[in-house]
Amino acid sequence: MSEPASVTSDDVNALLALYDTALPDVYGYLVRRCGSASTAEDLTSETFVAAVDAVHRNRVSSLTTAWLITVARNKLVDHWRRAERDRRLVEVIEGSATDPADDWDQPLDALVAHDILATLAPQHRGALTLRYIDGLPVADVARHLGRTLGATEVMRVV
Repeated sequence: MSEPASVTSDDVNALLALYDTALPDVYGYLVRRCGSASTAEDLTSETFVAAVDAVHRNRVSSLTTAWLITVARNKLVDHWRRAERDRRLVEVIEGSATDPADDWDQPLDALVAHDILATLAPQHRGALTLRYIDGLPVADVARHLGRTLGATEVMRVV
């Protein structure tokens, strides 16, 4: 496997120029679809980080706004998948009460868990969901998240 070509100043300048012109389009695309300014900001940031990574790996034939919108769409789909996993997590927590006679603890526990998960960064939320809801071993969690075993263990999912 050959090493990716090094990033040139032309690549950097092209990406910076694209950032300046495409930022409003990418953000606008995302905010209209996700309905949350803060989520759209996060996804816009993730989009441009992915663009930098793609340029660094020499995996982009043409830097265009259309290409960035495609990256943004993929980031939005990833966001929706994470949200669905979070929703399933709440359903699992709500369905796991040990005392069916206690009608208050179960919904309160689910709300607390959901609120806590919502405050976490996506990688932590995903790691906890994969480990404790899906029941995966730490090595599988690391593989799914594209992280090393050590980096995943540091997240305290062991």
